[in-house]
Amino acid sequence: MVPALWLGYNFVVYGNPLEFANGPYSAKAIEHNSILAGSPPHPGTHKLRVAFRYFFKSAELNLAKGNWQKFWAASLILGTAIVVMFQRRLWPLLFLWVPLPFYMYSIAYGGVPLFVPGWLPFSHYNVRYGLEMLPAFAVFTAVAAYGLIRFVASTRSKLVIAVLFLVVPAGSYFQVWRKAPVTFEEAVTNSRSRIALETAIAARLEMLPSNSTFLMYLGDHVGAVQQAGISLSRVINEGNHRPWERPSDPDGLWERALKHPATYANYVIALNSDPVASSVNKSELASLVIARATGQPEATIYRTLKSNQAR
Repeated sequence: MVPALWLGYNFVVYGNPLEFANGPYSAKAIEHNSILAGSPPHPGTHKLRVAFRYFFKSAELNLAKGNWQKFWAASLILGTAIVVMFQRRLWPLLFLWVPLPFYMYSIAYGGVPLFVPGWLPFSHYNVRYGLEMLPAFAVFTAVAAYGLIRFVASTRSKLVIAVLFLVVPAGSYFQVWRKAPVTFEEAVTNSRSRIALETAIAARLEMLPSNSTFLMYLGDHVGAVQQAGISLSRVINEGNHRPWERPSDPDGLWERALKHPATYANYVIALNSDPVASSVNKSELASLVIARATGQPEATIYRTLKSNQAR
């Protein structure tokens, strides 16, 4: 029922049941716009084999560093083989592999980028997706250990296998903990300039009247209003489309505010090339201040012209 309700919700609110997949704010549309702006397609675009490599590497990186990854990969394959060939009553466990084809297809054909350090473009982006394979690694590693213990005859061999499957995972987890998990590295690496810009925007928003209303695209820098202590109920954003109870309404609050910002908001925050900067009616705006941070787009804060505001 959940997918049916989700598709139905998208149809009522956006008029498109697949809005999340091919709408203007979907991953595919965002990448299409970045390509038009001159950025190259992400690795794995229309290449399932490359998409597999990047996703599986992100899964390995979330488990271990360097050669420790080989243990986890070997255990995953061995455990899966044991289920397929010798323990077929455990076949439901194979559903734990579902994230692999799902993310392969998303990377190859859904416009979803995934970058891992050490491979082009030598960055961190969406490496957290690899966490979806953690249940598979955990379960099939246990199955592999169980299968090997059942295969050998001597008690000593059984003990060696048991110790091996306890010590190696513990060692790999200690290594990750010591060097910081790759998903945490991504957060730290990608947040430095982002936080600097959001802090600069927040400092200026805090100077504005406390009862002000705003128009802002929140997909990239929602942290700015969070830092400023502004409730999202006072921010018209891309999530404010037509209400589900009024499907006949051709436009939502977001669309109407972009056309006539002075009618709905006191201030507008626009970042270079975001939906507000590219679509808002600037004839109703007066620029107040520009916030800048290295490596981030400029953020312009506008005051709406009072002569255009509705009573």
